[in-house]
Amino acid sequence: MSVIGSRLVLFFGLGFLVSLIILIVAVVLIVRYANRRKPLNQNYSPAENVTPRQEEIRKTLGETLKELRTEKNMTQEFVAESLGVSRQAVSKWENGSSEPSTSNLIAIAKLYEIPPEELLKKLV
Repeated sequence: MSVIGSRLVLFFGLGFLVSLIILIVAVVLIVRYANRRKPLNQNYSPAENVTPRQEEIRKTLGETLKELRTEKNMTQEFVAESLGVSRQAVSKWENGSSEPSTSNLIAIAKLYEIPPEELLKKLV
């Protein structure tokens, strides 16, 4: 290889390394900036717009599910069998220690013969 050829290889190799370092620094800076930003919904608080009367009537999802189940004279075991889940899962939904998945919420609404949006409206 000639002297000119080896210098070109060295020149382009250094150019590549400099470009790579600049790219790495840019990625690190972007990641740090993204980690410092606040989540978009951090300042959102639905409780700010709730009147005292609404606060009185507000129910948890668990309370709503239990109320609907008892209105239909269904047992937790019957609901569980109808949805294909355990009775313990239904109990946890009703006592608030866990929440049903979206698909289970839709199935619950169908079982209780109400539209899914009506089930969620009862929460506010």
